[in-house]
Amino acid sequence: MRLVIARCQVDYAGRLTAHLPLATRVIMVKTDGSVLIHSDGGSYKPLNWMSPPCTLREGIADDGVPEWTVSATKTDDTLRIRLEEVLQDSSHDLGVDPGLQKDGVEKHLQELLAEHTTALGSGMSLVRREFMTAIGPVDLLCKDAGNSSVAVEIKRRGDIDGVEQLSRYLELMNRDPGLRPVRGIFAAQEIKPQARVLAEDRGITCVVVNYDELRGIDDPSLRLF
Repeated sequence: MRLVIARCQVDYAGRLTAHLPLATRVIMVKTDGSVLIHSDGGSYKPLNWMSPPCTLREGIADDGVPEWTVSATKTDDTLRIRLEEVLQDSSHDLGVDPGLQKDGVEKHLQELLAEHTTALGSGMSLVRREFMTAIGPVDLLCKDAGNSSVAVEIKRRGDIDGVEQLSRYLELMNRDPGLRPVRGIFAAQEIKPQARVLAEDRGITCVVVNYDELRGIDDPSLRLF
């Protein structure tokens, strides 16, 4: 990865135009070819960027100032970076990244709810975990006290995207005469108000589960593996 700290001006042209006036910023050039411009603020999001596939050409403008031109491969979008003053230019080999290792709460929450389905409702029983549909697996397929199918989508934090995901699963599953009618349960440690409104409007039941309480009733000594 190459990191350049410079006083620079940035202009983006293509599907939209954007201009960053002269200021000190960090320019990040990743091994995958992406170029990102960051300021000392604005959280994680860059001020402007070019995603791969793209090409970076370093040149000199007519007035002698160094200028980078980043061109997208599949579109006419260009990112021009005028480097008025380079304060630092360094490259670093970061090696192979092992990827983000989450704390496993969502996965473990699924395991716990599979073992303790009554936390989702009285008389609930598990049919199987990771029930596959044409667009991906539903976390849990259960049967309720009336022997009707229930699709359960589990999130650590429930937002609108999770409700939309479960809605798509339900649409497909209700086409299967062997399953329908299938209702949905959206389970999470916390559910955003907008997600709850959308879920209830679509007939999806929202269940807030307490991870720590579920862990408290989990007894690993009772497992076969």
